[in-house]
Amino acid sequence: MIVSTTDPITGRDIKDPEGHPYVIEGEGEMAVKIYFESEDTKRQYLELEVENPAKHFEHSLDNPAGMGPGDTKHV
Repeated sequence: MIVSTTDPITGRDIKDPEGHPYVIEGEGEMAVKIYFESEDTKRQYLELEVENPAKHFEHSLDNPAGMGPGDTKHV
């Protein structure tokens, strides 16, 4: 398990994580245990929406313009 002692909301390092709230994301050896400074920052983290490319990106980021000599993709 990977352990993160940096609160993802505040960016502050938690020197002594014992007794601090945490969540575990994922499973097995690639799971991540994330510690928080407080229950409030844990709640904020849990309320964040996960981006879904099918729902959140309405525009293509493809550049249709030529990218220089020899570019056959954007012709």
